[in-house]
Amino acid sequence: MNRQRRWVLLYVGAFVTVVVGYTFAYSWGMATFEGRERSLLESFAIVVETFTTTGYGRDAGLWTTTEMELLMVAMQMTGVFLIFMTLPLFVAPWVQEAVRVSPPTAIDERSGHVVICGYSPRAETLIDELRSWDREYVLVVRDRETSLDLYERNLDVIHGDPESAEVLRRARVATADTVVADATDEQNASITLAVREISDDVEVISLVQDPDLASYLQYAGADQVFSPRHLLGESLAEQVTASVTTDLGDTITIGEDFEIVELSVQENSAVVGRELSESNIRERTGASIIGTWTRGEFHTPPSPDTMLDEDTILLVAGRESQLERLKQMTLGDEYSRSRRSAIVAGYGEVGSTVSEKLVTSGLRSIVVDRENKEGVDVVGDVTDESVLLEAGIDHANALILALGDDTTTIFATLVARELSPTVEIVARANETDNIGKLYSAGADYVLALETVSGRMLASTILEDEEVISPDKQIEIVRTTAPRLVGQSLGEANVRERTGCTVIAIERDGEVTTDLGPDFVVESQDRLIVAGTDADTNAFTELAQ
Repeated sequence: MNRQRRWVLLYVGAFVTVVVGYTFAYSWGMATFEGRERSLLESFAIVVETFTTTGYGRDAGLWTTTEMELLMVAMQMTGVFLIFMTLPLFVAPWVQEAVRVSPPTAIDERSGHVVICGYSPRAETLIDELRSWDREYVLVVRDRETSLDLYERNLDVIHGDPESAEVLRRARVATADTVVADATDEQNASITLAVREISDDVEVISLVQDPDLASYLQYAGADQVFSPRHLLGESLAEQVTASVTTDLGDTITIGEDFEIVELSVQENSAVVGRELSESNIRERTGASIIGTWTRGEFHTPPSPDTMLDEDTILLVAGRESQLERLKQMTLGDEYSRSRRSAIVAGYGEVGSTVSEKLVTSGLRSIVVDRENKEGVDVVGDVTDESVLLEAGIDHANALILALGDDTTTIFATLVARELSPTVEIVARANETDNIGKLYSAGADYVLALETVSGRMLASTILEDEEVISPDKQIEIVRTTAPRLVGQSLGEANVRERTGCTVIAIERDGEVTTDLGPDFVVESQDRLIVAGTDADTNAFTELAQ
C-alpha cells in the first residue's frame, strides 16, 4: 500500500468517526440541554449541514444553552478544518495528476537508434555523447514518475518494463543499432534474453557490477559485458602507485613513441611552489604540458603564472624518456616515498580491486570497512578519527576512498585532511556533481564512476569516436573532423571555440604531434583531442 492510499484511508476513517461522534453528541445534547428530542437521522442531517455550511434547517436559532452553543462552535470549526485538509492533501494532487502529461509508452518507426534499458547517472554521460553526434536514442524506464520527469526534461523516453519483450518492441528494438542493459546484474540478464526474443542481430551491451557474473550475461546473449567498477578500481590504485615510484604508470599511447600521462606534483618535489614559467619543464625535459588540474578545475593551455603546488596534476605529452625526466621533477623526497603504504576505505568491488592492484605493485594495503570480513584489516567507520588513526593515516602515503556513498566520502575526506595534511587522498565519486565538493573537502584526485561507465559505452557505440582514456579525469578521444577539412588549425581555432587541445593527428597510419597553426586538416585525418567531457562534446558538435 503506497503512502497516498494510506493517507486517504486514514482521512476517511477519521472523517467518519468525527461525523458519527457529532451525530450522537448532537442528539444527546438537544435532549439533555434544550429538552428537544432529535432522532439520529435528524442529528446526522444537522451535522452534514454544518460541515457543508449549507445551513441548519428547522434547528437554526434554537440553541439557547451555553453547552449547545459550544458544541455547535466546535462542530463548525471541525468541519472547516476537515474540508480545508481535503484540498491540499487530496484535491490538489488529484488535479495536478489529472492535468500532468503522461509519459509515452512507444516511439514512432525509426532505425539505427540506441535503446538504453534503465536509467542511472552514467546514462547522462552516454546521452550527452550521443547527442553531440546527433545519434537517436530512447530510454526505457520502469518507474512511471522517473520516466515522466525525464520526459519533462525533453529526454527521449518511454515508460515500461525493459524486461518485457512487448515493451522492447514498442522501443523498436528490432530496428535498433544497439541495446544497453543498465540495471542490476539479474535484470540485465533478463533484458538481454527479452531482446534476443525479438532480434539476434542487434548488438547488446551490458554493464555488470560483479565481474564473476559476466559469463552468465554472455550466455544470455550479450555481445559485450563491461565492468566499470573494476576499471575504476585499477585506475585509482594506479594513481597512488605512480606517486611513490619512478615508473610512469598507466600512460596513454598515441603514436609509436608519443605518450600522454597525468603526473601529480608531490610535496617537496623540485617544481612545487614555482610558477609554471619558472619551472623550465619544457626546457629541462622536452615534454609538453597540455593542461593542468587544480582542485578539480582543468585549464588548457595553462597560464605561465600558474602556481604548481601539491594540489596540481599535470597532463603532459612526450616521448617516454621525456616523461620519465619530468616524473623525477614531480616526485617528492625519498622519505615520503619510502613509507609505501596506502589505506583503502571500502571493500566492495572497487575497493577489493584497488587493494589487489596495490599489493601487486609492492605497496602495503590497509583495508578499512564497516563489516568484519576476510581481507579487512581495520573494522570501523572511516569517518571516525580513531579508525583512521588505527589504520595508520599519520604515516601512510595515501588514502583511497572507494565508498559507495558520496556523502560519506565527502565527510571522510574532511576528517582525513584534518588528521593528515600531507596524505594523498584519492576518491571515488559516484556522481559527477559531487566531484567539486570532494576537491573542496581536500581530495587530491577524484574519478567518477558514471563518467568511466558512460565513456566506455560511448566509445563502443560510436564508430567514429574512440575514447582513449575512459578511466582518467580528462577525456582524450580519437575522432574524425569532416567540417574542419581544408582548414588550418589556426583557422579552426579549436581551443578557443571548444576548450579542447588538438594533441596529434593520425594520417595514413602515421601520428604527427608537431602541430603548428598552419597545419591543414585533410579528409582522412583522425584528430586526437583532449579536454573535459563537455569540451570534447563541444568539439564533436563543431567538427562533425
